Amino acid sequence: MNETRHQLATNLFSRPHRCSEATDVEALAHALQFEQRLADALQAPANLQRKRIWDLSGTLHCSIIGTCLSTGELRQLLIKLQVPGAAKATDHDLHGQAVAMASNRGGNSKQLHKALDRRHRATINQFEKARSESEVRELWSAALARGEVPGAYWAALTHPHSSHALIKDVFSDVHMLSHLVGAANRADIRRLSRLEVEKAALEEKVLRQQDRLREVFLERAETVSNLNHMLAQRLAKAVEEHQAPDQEPQRRALEKLVADLEKRLAAETRRRVRAEDRQRDLEGMEAALRAAERTADELRRESAAAEAAIAAVAEGRADSLAIDLEGARLLYVGGKSNLLPAMRVLAERCAAQLAHHDGGVEANVGLLPGLIGRADVVLFPVDCISHDAAIAVKRACRQVGTRYMPLRSAGLTSYTAALHAIAAAKATESVTLRARR
Repeated sequence: MNETRHQLATNLFSRPHRCSEATDVEALAHALQFEQRLADALQAPANLQRKRIWDLSGTLHCSIIGTCLSTGELRQLLIKLQVPGAAKATDHDLHGQAVAMASNRGGNSKQLHKALDRRHRATINQFEKARSESEVRELWSAALARGEVPGAYWAALTHPHSSHALIKDVFSDVHMLSHLVGAANRADIRRLSRLEVEKAALEEKVLRQQDRLREVFLERAETVSNLNHMLAQRLAKAVEEHQAPDQEPQRRALEKLVADLEKRLAAETRRRVRAEDRQRDLEGMEAALRAAERTADELRRESAAAEAAIAAVAEGRADSLAIDLEGARLLYVGGKSNLLPAMRVLAERCAAQLAHHDGGVEANVGLLPGLIGRADVVLFPVDCISHDAAIAVKRACRQVGTRYMPLRSAGLTSYTAALHAIAAAKATESVTLRARR
């Protein structure tokens, strides 16, 4: 380096003084800049390369496979690699085979590494701009806040500047995301159990009210019939006795009878009004019961998805949905911002793309039609969106022919059940298209 400095100075000051002093100063500045760049190049590591998957600790392989590749992508890869039984193996078996494959350096692990690079090339290119551990950490934190976890997780773990401490922190963030999903699902399952108990009590009460109301109607009909019969008999008797010599006692008796019958008829009329009021109340209770049954059906479907997710977390699988939405573009309007990262992770694991609009809290409502026009399905939670935003979503979806799905709540369980419903609808559409062909 000293020889280089000496050579630069010699070349500069040994020139004939044909230039001005300002030109000499500028040349010296350029020379010093060149020297600094040369020094930086000599001090930089000679061979900075991204880590390979087999270079990473085996404790990371499970989370990498489960987070960074969907079940559909993993199955296609193992079939391509001619892994025995890959076409019919369960999702859990596929996951275990891929984790074992990642630990052994060889042809299959190289293909697995290449598949991960292809899947997340855009994010890897973004992380390659980082020149220090702090810059890698900043990129990871930004991606985690946006909910863009899978690609950033792979790029951060394999980055040449990622230290052991940084890899540990990144793994901890992803691990806690799985706990967040499991905790939300357990809360919804407890709510489902409570609603089912309330529904059973409400059904029993409705049955008792129906039985009592039926008895009241039968009693009222019988009483009215008897009164009409008695009135007809008394009137007939009064007509027969009308020609009797002493008519005044019969007239007074008849008036008393009529007054008594009118009094009893008024009482029966009041009872009928009360019975009709109770009938209206009963109809209202039946409507509430039907609404509770619909909510219970939704919660059963959500509970099934939640139980599958919790079972997957308990078995050590990060990929908990095991469905493939084939690149579907989803738009989620409203909801809770703290759950958005987990929702993006779930969408990524289903091979779907998730966009979000807060329903007008901060983002402009006028942006909704454009976002809806680019989406395949629009989701919005009815308990966490403004009335105006919900109307705007439905109107825009009808105009462009985009499917929309109101969700029971803003929780992860409702969102997970919606992903299952979208996958089932896509499967039904595929079967219908094949039948038409």
